Amino acid sequence: MRIDMRNNENAVSSGLLQSRFWADFKALADWSYTRYDVGIDAGASGVTETPFALSVLERGLGAGLRFAYVPHGPETGLPAVDRDALLVELAERLRNLVSRSCLFIRFDPAWYDTEPAGADSVGASDSAAAATIPSRPSFERPLRKASDVQPPDSVVLDVTRSDEELLAGMKPKWRYNVRLAEKKGVTVASEGASSIDDFYALYETTSARDHIAIHPKSYYERLFGLASSNPVEPKPDIRLWIARYDGKALAGIITAYYGKEATYLYGASSDEHRNLMPAYALQWAAIRAARDAGCSSYDFYGIPPVDDPSHAMSGLYRFKTGFGGEIRHYAGAWDYVLRPAAYAAFRAAERARLFWHKTVRKRIGRSSD
Repeated sequence: MRIDMRNNENAVSSGLLQSRFWADFKALADWSYTRYDVGIDAGASGVTETPFALSVLERGLGAGLRFAYVPHGPETGLPAVDRDALLVELAERLRNLVSRSCLFIRFDPAWYDTEPAGADSVGASDSAAAATIPSRPSFERPLRKASDVQPPDSVVLDVTRSDEELLAGMKPKWRYNVRLAEKKGVTVASEGASSIDDFYALYETTSARDHIAIHPKSYYERLFGLASSNPVEPKPDIRLWIARYDGKALAGIITAYYGKEATYLYGASSDEHRNLMPAYALQWAAIRAARDAGCSSYDFYGIPPVDDPSHAMSGLYRFKTGFGGEIRHYAGAWDYVLRPAAYAAFRAAERARLFWHKTVRKRIGRSSD
């Protein structure tokens, strides 16, 4: 396999996390980046890949050390048998291009295995299938499984259909809730950055209720600020949706429409009037708007790996898969180590930090409710 890499700051990517916009957004939060045009000659397979863009981010780890991160890249359709070789070859090429202080290169490829999230199969949490470990792409040494950065499981809905077809693909209760919200007078609008204060107040409520960490409000202000001011094209259409009842904000979501892909990035809700089903109304509005914007898919962006009622976020699994679609199990994050001794120390500290935030803090929060 031969790889040709050339610096190109304006290389165009098909996915949001590999876009120049996302790299510029991360650069506002102490990341740096380099973008490349990449061409691949797969050699004996006789396959020459269409050139693609590759966005490589870097960030400090402290003590003068750094790491490189490739979110949802590389964007290539190489068959599974060639993917190990591709990541290793890319890492070897990047070894001399990233900072000398980099401990590792973390790949988070957008390769996945699938299963349907059909209306009849959703919610079967008491079935034997619920405990099945999902199939997902994996790789051999020298690549090492790392702590995931992006959600390794998601559900993606085909939105290239009529309203009637989209509703028919949902679970019956989901269709009922969409219609109930409208009947009860819940209104949904894309309100934009002017409603960030309303959204963030809802997000703080959600964080306290569900024991999840959230970014400071400035993070979301930067997101919308860059979306309106960045001259680089293409850039995503970032929307802030608010569901209201009698003028009061009940729930909100942030979506990104980029090329053919729509992504549900963040969601928040009040503890009040939950019986009015504002969350269903929000998703229904955003799904139809994605179709109208020319997108072919709507990514609900993050679910537990299986329908397990004991999982802390089992309700999220049922809610998102209830709209239908395709469940995707991604490879997750994989590291190519550049400095083994320092990397071992970093991974030990990273595991301890993740255990504290994802396990201990959540248990403390739930026990105090």
